[in-house]
Amino acid sequence: MSGTLERLEAVIASRKGADPSASYVAALLAKGTGKCAQKLGEEAVETVIAALAEDPAKLTSEAADLLFHLMVLLAERDVALADVLAELDRREGVSGHVEKAARG
Repeated sequence: MSGTLERLEAVIASRKGADPSASYVAALLAKGTGKCAQKLGEEAVETVIAALAEDPAKLTSEAADLLFHLMVLLAERDVALADVLAELDRREGVSGHVEKAARG
């Protein structure tokens, strides 16, 4: 990874508690988990629509929005990107079917 997500995480963290009128991230965070989750859901739907439209440029743009809003939600809930990446590392090499069954 190029560090892009780590840099984004730092920017989002720096906006926590900032003036909501001066920062989109601060405004979202000030509205709480529900609003952050709603925005993530909206971006997920837009990403699916872009994928189904078979427009690579639009899918790229929507995927970036989706990742951004996921990072905001993680920050709102105090979940570190490193923890998410560690979970992905833990799952590496494990069949998706096996991993999903183990969560049951």
